[in-house]
Amino acid sequence: MKTRKRIVAITLAASAGAAALAGGLFVYSGLYDVSATEQHTAFVYRLLDTSMRRSIELRTADVKVPSLDGAERISNGYRKFRSHCVQCHGAPGVAPQDFALGLMPAPAALVATARKRPAAEIYWVISNGIKMSGMPAWRYRLRDEEIWDVVAFMKTLPALSPAEYAALDERHAGPDKRHATAAQQAPAPAAASSRGHGEESGGDEELGDIAAGRKAMQQYLCATCHVIPGVVGAGEHVGPSLAGIADRRYIAGVLPNTPANMLRWLRHPTQVDPLSAMPDLGVTDQDARDIAAFLYTLRAR
Repeated sequence: MKTRKRIVAITLAASAGAAALAGGLFVYSGLYDVSATEQHTAFVYRLLDTSMRRSIELRTADVKVPSLDGAERISNGYRKFRSHCVQCHGAPGVAPQDFALGLMPAPAALVATARKRPAAEIYWVISNGIKMSGMPAWRYRLRDEEIWDVVAFMKTLPALSPAEYAALDERHAGPDKRHATAAQQAPAPAAASSRGHGEESGGDEELGDIAAGRKAMQQYLCATCHVIPGVVGAGEHVGPSLAGIADRRYIAGVLPNTPANMLRWLRHPTQVDPLSAMPDLGVTDQDARDIAAFLYTLRAR
């Protein structure tokens, strides 16, 4: 019996040592692509996401949540949210700024976060930030009470339509200082796409490169709102799954599903449906053609 236990222990130790050596060699080899144009593998993404969630849960068990009601608290939270949060995360009907579209991992869609995550966890993340994500620790820039104000406002996000958020924005900031939508900030027709050439192609229905479209969907933060087969993304979503979109009769429930309409929707969704929660993301013509090519590979199983 002792011999068997010894053999098992030696075998386990040898296996662990071999795994550690193999992992070290893989890291040292540089084979893992760290560029922000390549998504994490599903395994790496889930590993990091699970580590983050479990870490937050462990550290928020004793956080005392104050009352988050009250118009003044929510109003104060909106002003801080507008100043510090919407640039990376966007808001109902408002796209993040251009620099945030290229972040990896992608900034979360806060409507989904507010709907599913407890107030204590949202507070902790805002206060302490998240390593290697671009999320700063706001505790060194905002008072504790101000952070709770932001949490209070965020908890109202799931109930706000794009029109209601726009009205709130105008009421607090005035029409000249509202958040500009990505459509207002969109690059000129000759602006570069993620493939380096964004010129208009004359309005034809020619689609682009499937592999480039898959990458572009990551760069435009599509996976923060939608489940997209083949694209690694957040586990909490505010939009419908795009699985099987190639076989649907309509796009967004309003447009017949044709290549021309798909390109129109990807580039200017709020022109198609002003009430849509999908913001204009400034998608270039070439990127839209690439994304459409990828979307038309997503057929119902």
